[in-house]
Amino acid sequence: MNRTVRSVATSLAVGFALYYAARAIWWISQPREPLMMVLAIAVFLVVINLAILGSPSSVKMPLSTALAALGASVVVPAAVGAALAPADRVLPFATWYIGAVGLISVVCIVRRRFWIGWAVLLLLIAGASLNMSFLKTLDLGGIGSIMWVVVAQLLVMFWDRAIRDTERLAEIQQAVSAWHATQLVRQRERRLRTQFALAVAGPVLSRVVASRGSLTESERLEARLAEGRLRDELRGADLLNDAVRDAIEAARRRGAVVTVFDEGGLDGIDEERRIEIRDELADVLADAHAGRLIIRAAHDDRTAVTVVGRVGSGSTPDDDSVDVWHEIPRASDGTASDGTIPPVADDR
Repeated sequence: MNRTVRSVATSLAVGFALYYAARAIWWISQPREPLMMVLAIAVFLVVINLAILGSPSSVKMPLSTALAALGASVVVPAAVGAALAPADRVLPFATWYIGAVGLISVVCIVRRRFWIGWAVLLLLIAGASLNMSFLKTLDLGGIGSIMWVVVAQLLVMFWDRAIRDTERLAEIQQAVSAWHATQLVRQRERRLRTQFALAVAGPVLSRVVASRGSLTESERLEARLAEGRLRDELRGADLLNDAVRDAIEAARRRGAVVTVFDEGGLDGIDEERRIEIRDELADVLADAHAGRLIIRAAHDDRTAVTVVGRVGSGSTPDDDSVDVWHEIPRASDGTASDGTIPPVADDR
């Protein structure tokens, strides 16, 4: 059976508690007030069991239990001192409470009640010094209790730091895994783009090589179309579907110059709305008869894609005459991200 660190620590604490209780009842000299000794043992057992086993779902000790531990650090030494004659208070069985209350202090430290744990230790030293001298208290177990509390404090600090470092490493590992997954997606996308480029440009290049650059007009047209398709895939792949590609190719075949720019206009839009935007873009391009078409998807709170059509193809005086102006909103209802309705520009 697997044992956790907490179960092992709990077993050790319970074992030490039973040891101190057994040592307390192994009287080699009759107490003058046996009931006071029994009271001290009973208070210790109740409090230590509450401290060790209470609220197992939480590492931090409940405040009520911590206050009970603080009270036990006063009651137990006082009850032992009242139960024994002054001469008997330094006997081996009579000093059991120094280790026992020190164990309560250690448990408080381990269960994240640091100030209570140190207060229990200080009250223990003070109560034991009233039963015997301060030096006797240190000699008969006080130093050991202090050392155990210090060690417990250091171990808890290092343990908490190790947990924080582990959580941070887990977050870094998740970030690295996400980055690696993103790179794999990008590599796959690049492979697909490369395959597409080979599929589009391969036959054209083969004809160019085979004819040594001597192409017919139809072959030149196919070469220009292939170049345009490659450029579209590199500059605006997110805007394209089969309908948009066909509309762009049809416009080029009739002599129009088509330019596609994707600057992240579809970022943050769900896939369903993206499909609607591409379909609307295909319809706009199919109805356009301008000599130059510019398709741009820029970062904008309202507009996802803008289509501008000019009369000329770039070399005529009428190049600045706008024939088509169409804006496709990011939201299906035409609202902006702040809920306002943008002005609508009709196709001209």
